[in-house]
Amino acid sequence: MTHDDITADAVDGPGGTPPGPSAARPATVDADAESTGRDAAPSPADAALPPELAPAALTLFGDRLDLAAAYAELLATDGVVRGLIGPREAPRIWDRHLLNCAAVAERIPSGATVLDVGSGAGLPGLVLAIARPDLTVTLIEPLARRTSFLIEVVERLGLARSVRVFRGRADEAASGSSGRDPISGDVVTARAVAPLDRLAGWSLPLAVRGGRLLALKGSSAAAEIEEHAEVVARLGGGEPAVQLCGVGVIDPPTTVVEIVRERMVGPPRPAAKKRARSGRSRRG
Repeated sequence: MTHDDITADAVDGPGGTPPGPSAARPATVDADAESTGRDAAPSPADAALPPELAPAALTLFGDRLDLAAAYAELLATDGVVRGLIGPREAPRIWDRHLLNCAAVAERIPSGATVLDVGSGAGLPGLVLAIARPDLTVTLIEPLARRTSFLIEVVERLGLARSVRVFRGRADEAASGSSGRDPISGDVVTARAVAPLDRLAGWSLPLAVRGGRLLALKGSSAAAEIEEHAEVVARLGGGEPAVQLCGVGVIDPPTTVVEIVRERMVGPPRPAAKKRARSGRSRRG
């Protein structure tokens, strides 16, 4: 197994046996860090599920809630140490990251193949793989330190049957590189990667015809659609639509820009060179 690509290996059950803490482990406070105002060393306690979020977490993760808790602990510890999650984000892992990403699963058909562009620490791709064991997920990430973390998390959570890691850029994944075949999927996801025009240019070529891009956005979603709709259309995408995911489950719901790939648009052809006329010369 290499750091470029994880393929299916045998594990116990669809998600393996989750290591790590129970989802309901109570949080503790580092008194010294609180009194000095400094960030505490990464602690598994930072990944504790707040009681008020437990109903939403159970709704979104079901019987895989303990697996989600194990991933939360890895984010709050190794993820912080390795610079993938900011120290001040650790106590907000559940509401700001895990639940926010898991809500998007409602827009993904059963048994779909999902490609997560710019996966980083695995958001939203790993969260979706945890919440939806029926999905096949590829995490696309060009940076070595991030792919190393992703590979370790996939192995430790026992997700190698349904999740693989592709080290490279989205365009390399779409076209194939270094002897690897091009890849495509039913759904392409992305979170906090780029403005919609650039993101569509990278992501739509990865979607099959009729597949879709699900871009997790914030308050800028409507403005980005207005600004970049023409570019999206030139790239073969349909009219972008704002979808709110997790309504009635999480507050606020997750804002997603959804774009269906309606047409297969290839790269622009280079302009043909003009050939000089033979046997003639210009006269002044």
